[in-house]
Amino acid sequence: MDGRCWRGAGPRAVINSRLATRELSGLPISFGFPKSARILRTSDFRKAYSQGSRIAGPYFAAFCLRIPRGEKEGPRLGFTVPRAFGKAVMRNRAKRRLREAIRVRMHEIPAQWDIVINPRRAALKAPVEELRREVDRLVTQCGKW
Repeated sequence: MDGRCWRGAGPRAVINSRLATRELSGLPISFGFPKSARILRTSDFRKAYSQGSRIAGPYFAAFCLRIPRGEKEGPRLGFTVPRAFGKAVMRNRAKRRLREAIRVRMHEIPAQWDIVINPRRAALKAPVEELRREVDRLVTQCGKW
């Protein structure tokens, strides 16, 4: 027996290799969202709402709260979407679209920020460029305080 479970199974594809997710320079292509970069506790969400600064825009409302912590930890991000927004598919799509727009700019946000984002329905149909422009505005306004 050669260890294959089905006919035609061969060695794993190259995309499963760690090197497949790196550019030629050795830098990672994607910057994921590890648990350390997420706000997970209800108390942290409430603190951002009550003590943070509100930034409103056409596609989301954001609450930025400065928390003193080390540079290695980095900023944290949280999303809240009420059920009134729509069904789970719509809520998850809005979060995914905004998460991707912010993920690209995450390295530019100073480490001391906790940001909670409340998407609006307009974020579902907004062009990607518009979402990125609003995220740029969020990053610059959070950097001012």
